[in-house]
Amino acid sequence: MKTTEIARRDVLERRRDTVERLSAERDIWISTAHPDHGPHQVPLWFCWDGQAVWMCTGETSATVRNLRKDPRVRLALPDTFDVVLLHGEAECFSDRSVPEDAADAFAEKFGWDPRTEEDPFLYIRVAPKTVFAWRGEPELRGRVLMREGTWLG
Repeated sequence: MKTTEIARRDVLERRRDTVERLSAERDIWISTAHPDHGPHQVPLWFCWDGQAVWMCTGETSATVRNLRKDPRVRLALPDTFDVVLLHGEAECFSDRSVPEDAADAFAEKFGWDPRTEEDPFLYIRVAPKTVFAWRGEPELRGRVLMREGTWLG
C-alpha cells in the first residue's frame, strides 16, 4: 500500500478551506436524537449563507419531530478524509415564515423551491457553535476551528 505525506494546514488555511467547502458542497449529514428512539441521521441538501447552514425537509419528517424535542444537532460533510463537523442548535422556519433571502438562495442553488410544493416543508437553520476540520491524522491536533460561535485564528 502506498502512502502519501499529508501537509498540515494552519488554522487560517483550514478555516478558508472549510468555508469554501461549506459554500460549494451540496449534501450534509444532519444528526438528531429523539429521547425515546435515539439517534437519527440523514443527508440533506444545504446552503451556507456565511454564518449558518440552511436545510429543508418535510414538516412531518423524523428529523423535524426530533428537533421539536431537542434542537441540538451535529452536521457533517460527506468525506471521511477531509472531515468537517459542525455542532449547534437548529431553528425551524415554516415554508411561509422562512426569510425570503434564505429560501431564494436554496431554490437558486438546487433548482427546486420547497415553498411551491403541495405538502409543507420546514427550513432548518443551524448557526454552528463549534466547527471541527481535519485531513488525516496529522491534523487531529488543533482540529477545532470555532468555539462558542467564534472562529479561531
